[in-house]
Amino acid sequence: MVACMPVGLHPIGDSGSIRYGVNYDKGKGNMMINKFKTLRGCQLDGLDGEIGAVREFYFDDLDWAIRYLVADTGDWLKGRQVLISPNALARAIQDARPIAIGLTQEQIENSPLLNIDMPVSRQFEEAYYGYYGWPAYWSGSPLWGTDTERGCERENRRKSTQGTTTPDELHLHITADIWSCHIHDGNGEIGNVDDLIIDDETWTIRFFIINTQTWWPGKKVLVAPQWITCVDWGDSKVLINLPNEIPEFDEGRHNHHMPRFHLQECNPWQR
Repeated sequence: MVACMPVGLHPIGDSGSIRYGVNYDKGKGNMMINKFKTLRGCQLDGLDGEIGAVREFYFDDLDWAIRYLVADTGDWLKGRQVLISPNALARAIQDARPIAIGLTQEQIENSPLLNIDMPVSRQFEEAYYGYYGWPAYWSGSPLWGTDTERGCERENRRKSTQGTTTPDELHLHITADIWSCHIHDGNGEIGNVDDLIIDDETWTIRFFIINTQTWWPGKKVLVAPQWITCVDWGDSKVLINLPNEIPEFDEGRHNHHMPRFHLQECNPWQR
């Protein structure tokens, strides 16, 4: 079923940020970035010991924000989906270091239960956010629940897609589902999603890294979520409206930092 939705209603940089627990320095004009495939498998350390490792992310397709890290906890909490909100991060992610989580093992163990085969429902999210005492992202600002006016804007956007999704779907998707997505513009398929570039400050998906296959052999390009016009998750198809110039992905340039002016350079609709 095709789920078309308005996107890019608020400008980049006006979307709120995660307030890390300790010693977070945004830097001067730089956006800290991480690629999903770099983060997958990273160790998660709680306040009193190791929690597990990053397995997947849940993200929403209205704001393209990472809502939860899915932890692989091994034999501990077996049979559960252990979800960690970016609200729980104790500091910004640093190279070659475990991801610091500001929660104890007991807090996580006693958090609302979500079985491994269950979807993330609104009922679960309300219990989860209530348990930890965090503002609900769906009732506040477009990202992290601190601005009621922006919450009304989000609710209007959600209402615009009623009838295309069931109430329990909540626009949340797991990253495992995105690798099979085919990216199309008005002229046909241009490739598939190879990786995600994630802003370390806001935990939004800034760009999809697209393997262009035969469309531009041997190359990868950056596609901003603001260019997406329609998503059909059932058929794994994403429609985009490409700008005149498409930024090529450069492994060296787009490694750990991306200057904010380059974000604008790569995103001509956000001058």
